[in-house]
Amino acid sequence: MVAPSRTASLAEMAGRPRASRAVGTACASNSIALFVPCHRVVQAGGRLGSYGFGGIENKAALLRHEGVKVSDATPSARLIEKAL
Repeated sequence: MVAPSRTASLAEMAGRPRASRAVGTACASNSIALFVPCHRVVQAGGRLGSYGFGGIENKAALLRHEGVKVSDATPSARLIEKAL
């Protein structure tokens, strides 16, 4: 299971701490979202960022379904609280 993460922390886990854009690009080109849940990856500062599988509304809904509090479903949406 992929835990909620920020692109920077995923880049660090891959041994490339400055590769957060590469992580974002990989998530954006993810064609198997049901198996690799990129909706859990958020931008620095807690902003949701974009989501290629139905837009930010779907990303916010998926995060809420998992127990994550999200401010709203707009481009400026942010996480309010991480899921445990």
